[in-house]
Amino acid sequence: MAKMIFVNLPVTDLARATAFYQAIGAVKNDQFCDDTASCMVFSDTIHAMLLTHEKFMQFSPKKIADAKTSCEVLICVSADSRAEVDDVVGKAERAGGGVDPCPKQDYGFMYGRSFEDPDGHIWEVMWMDVAAANAAQPAAANA
Repeated sequence: MAKMIFVNLPVTDLARATAFYQAIGAVKNDQFCDDTASCMVFSDTIHAMLLTHEKFMQFSPKKIADAKTSCEVLICVSADSRAEVDDVVGKAERAGGGVDPCPKQDYGFMYGRSFEDPDGHIWEVMWMDVAAANAAQPAAANA
């Protein structure tokens, strides 16, 4: 069985957050949703659990960081092409998210952009040409 990742995110408005993630392409899995949580599926192995603050506090004794003013984590997902990177970030913008809160990255063989959800959580979307990256690596090691 492939390893799975579940990113647990505290959100201030569950309905708004759920709608945002659906707008960028995640699918809501109703089996794991209620009035305190939404399970958003990006792929067979990547899920985001959107949790109300009250629900999130059941899992951690720590204070919930305000993601609009503090950064605890940057979440990065892969894309199949440069166009897909731009498409996902465009969907985030149309759904009310912030666009490119982090600098764009364009190294030729690697391209990435980012967006911020309505609660301030930053997601990076990254495409990489693995063959070109591997070919560039020996040259970088000798520099």
